[in-house]
Amino acid sequence: RLPFFLTPCEMLKIIAYIGIGSNLGTPKENCTNAIKEISRTKDIKIIARSSFYKTEPIGEIQQNWFVNSVIKIETDLSPTDLLSTLLDIESVMGRVRKEKWGPRLIDLDLLFYDNIVFKKKGISLPHPEIQKRKFVLTPMSEISENFIHPVLKKTIKTLLQESLDTSVIKKI
Repeated sequence: RLPFFLTPCEMLKIIAYIGIGSNLGTPKENCTNAIKEISRTKDIKIIARSSFYKTEPIGEIQQNWFVNSVIKIETDLSPTDLLSTLLDIESVMGRVRKEKWGPRLIDLDLLFYDNIVFKKKGISLPHPEIQKRKFVLTPMSEISENFIHPVLKKTIKTLLQESLDTSVIKKI
């Protein structure tokens, strides 16, 4: 069994990264409220937060631009419990899942859970699209540019420099 399945008493604090995004209603306020909800959660401590970025949407759907951010947290929740907590916050905030890459009131993505590489139904760590998304790499680079992707073995800064993503990202 993997070490993150230890009981809470045996677990160490883990560093994880969460991507935050919104493009419905008041996106910056939605992201701020999500960060507040995460900070109120037992067993999660926010230790760094990037700036907000206005980002061009990806995919074929015509929609508003997003506001994106990344937070660095310390937690003793397992990856599945952390993801479940994030999905609960999305639900409480009013997120309804309709279409992939569609508009969303709030989107909370578990990007990294320490250096764990893990895949199970409903969860894949690290998040499989990170290296393709400037809207994740840019804010994460701001707070942890030297973090090394456990699969690609490159820093976030290097992944951002090598990114083929040409979408527009503007710091707010």
